[in-house]
Amino acid sequence: MQRKAVAWGLQTAPHTEHVLGAAPPPRTKTNRRGSAPHSHVNAEPRFRASPRGAGVLPGTHAEPSSPRTVFSRGGNLAGTMAAGTQESPPLTAAAEASWDEGEHVKPFTPEKAKDIIMSLRQPAVFCNMVSDWPSRHWTAEHLSEVLQGKQIRFRMGMKSADTVPQFETTCSYVEATLEEFLTWNCDRSSSFGPFRDYDHSKFWAYADYKYFVNLFEDNSDVFQDVLWSDFGFPGRNGQESTLWIGSLGAHTPCHLDTYGCNLVFQVQGRKRWHLFPPEDTPFLYPTRIPYEESSVFSKVSVVNPDLKCFPRFQKARRHTVTLSPRQVLFVPRHWWHYVESIDPVTVSINSWIELEEDHLARVEEAITRMLVCALKTSEDPHNTRAWLNPTEVEATSHEVNCRYLNGAISAFFNQDRTPKAVEIQALKTNGENVEKKGLRVSSRMEVGQTHSQNDSPGAGEQDPESLFGPDLFPVPPSPEDPPAERGGPWENDGKELVDKDGNHFAESCCPQRHTLSKSGNVVEGQTASGRAPGPSQALISTDDLLDCLVNPRVTRLVAQLLIEMKSL
Repeated sequence: MQRKAVAWGLQTAPHTEHVLGAAPPPRTKTNRRGSAPHSHVNAEPRFRASPRGAGVLPGTHAEPSSPRTVFSRGGNLAGTMAAGTQESPPLTAAAEASWDEGEHVKPFTPEKAKDIIMSLRQPAVFCNMVSDWPSRHWTAEHLSEVLQGKQIRFRMGMKSADTVPQFETTCSYVEATLEEFLTWNCDRSSSFGPFRDYDHSKFWAYADYKYFVNLFEDNSDVFQDVLWSDFGFPGRNGQESTLWIGSLGAHTPCHLDTYGCNLVFQVQGRKRWHLFPPEDTPFLYPTRIPYEESSVFSKVSVVNPDLKCFPRFQKARRHTVTLSPRQVLFVPRHWWHYVESIDPVTVSINSWIELEEDHLARVEEAITRMLVCALKTSEDPHNTRAWLNPTEVEATSHEVNCRYLNGAISAFFNQDRTPKAVEIQALKTNGENVEKKGLRVSSRMEVGQTHSQNDSPGAGEQDPESLFGPDLFPVPPSPEDPPAERGGPWENDGKELVDKDGNHFAESCCPQRHTLSKSGNVVEGQTASGRAPGPSQALISTDDLLDCLVNPRVTRLVAQLLIEMKSL
C-alpha cells in the first residue's frame, strides 16, 4: 500500500486509497530523496510558516505571543532535569515553567535532532520538543468540533487475546463521525448509530492512517500546526503526516515498513509499542499476505504468541515503551512494531521520513507486487479481498505492474540525476560484503542491515548514545523477555530449518485465522495465511510459495540482480 508513499508526495494527487499496480510516472522523476518534484521535503514549504501562535485550530487558544526557543551551546539543554524513564512525564517542570513565561527551552536544535535521528541504532523517545506545537491540543473531542461531522472510516476489531493476528482483512469497518465514535466510546452504548452492531465491551475502534491532505482538505491551514522542522526536516508539516484515533485495545498487527524511518507524536492517551530489531526478522515469520505496498507483516501474535507453531519467536528481542502525550518516538528503518492503545481514547500523529536506501526498496516492492498479483489472481481472480488489504483498492494487470517495476528501476538510476556508480558497482560485487554510501550488499543477504542510519559514527562524530538523558531516552530490550540462546550452525526442531545466521527457510505449521462477525463470534476456516486447513500440513500452497519468493532476503537479491543487469 501507499501509506508511506502518499505522505511523501509520490503520487500526482492525494487519494484516499491506493490503486494497486497504478503506473508510477511521478516515481521516475525523483529528487535526492526519491520523492516526486512536488514533495516538500528539504525544499521550500508550500504554505509559508506562520508564527507558532498562528494557525491554531478553531476552539483552541493561541498563546499571546510566539515563544522563543532557547538552546544551550552545542544544541543541548543546559542544566539538570528529572531523569526520563520509559513512562516519563511528557514535560519536565522546568520546561512547563519556561513555557508559562513565554520562553520555551528545547533540548536539541533542529540540526542536532536530525543528526541523532540519522545515526541512532535503536528506537528512542524525545521529550520536551513539542510543547509549543499547536497540534498538542488535538484531542479527539477537539477534532470532532473541527471536522464538523466529516465521515471517517473506523476499523473494528475484537478485544481478545487470540494467538492469531487480527489482520485488516479479518476486521469489520464502519463509516462514522468522531462525535458518533466518542458517544459510543464514552456512553458504551450500541443501541443506535453506526456502531449499533458492535458491543463496546467486545470491540475496539480505530481510525488509522488518516492523511491530513484528505482529512483536512478544506482546512489546509492546520498543516502548519505540526512542525517536523523542529526535528531538522525543513518544510515538513501536517501535509506529510497521518492521524490515528483509537479506543482502548485498538492496535496494528506487527509489521515492518519497507520505506524510511518513522517519527510518532503522541497527542492524547498512551500507546504501548512492542518493537523488534531488523536482524530478528527470521524470528518474526514474515509474510506478504495480506498484501499491501510497503508493509511486511508477521504471522505471530506478538502479545500472545503460539510458540508451538512459531518456536523461534522466543529468540526475538522485544523492546517495549509506553508513549505518553507530548513525547515523540523515533522508529529506525525496518524495525518491527506492534502498537496498542492502552487508554480509553488515543490520538497520534506520525510522519515517515524517506531515506536514501528507499530507492532500492522501491524496486524490491515492485518485484513483490508483480509476484503476489500474478500468483494470487491466477489462483482466484474473483476473491481478491481474501488476500488484498482493504487499504489497496484493486489488483491490476501484469502489464501495469511491469511498468511499475520499470519505473522503480529508472528512479534508482535517475536519483540525483546521475547514475549511482558506486552503488551499482557494489551490486556487481558477488560473494563479498560491500559497503558504499550506506548501501551494504552481503552474499548472505543480511536482513535490515542496509540503512545508513545504523552505520557507525565517522571520525570526529559524536556517538548518539552519549546524548541519552532526560530529554532523549532509548527503548531498551524488555527485561522479562530475554533473548534465547542461539543454536549451532544448523537447527532443525521439526518445525523449521535455520542456518547459523538465523535465516529462516521453511516451516510446517500455520495457525488458523479467525474472521470476526459483527456479534463478536469467531468464524473458523482460514489459516493465518488465508487458506483453508488441509488434511496434511505438508501440502504446499500458493501462500507458502509466496512466503519464499517474496521473502525480504529474496527480493533484495532479485532487485540487485536486475539493477546489475540493467547497468551492463
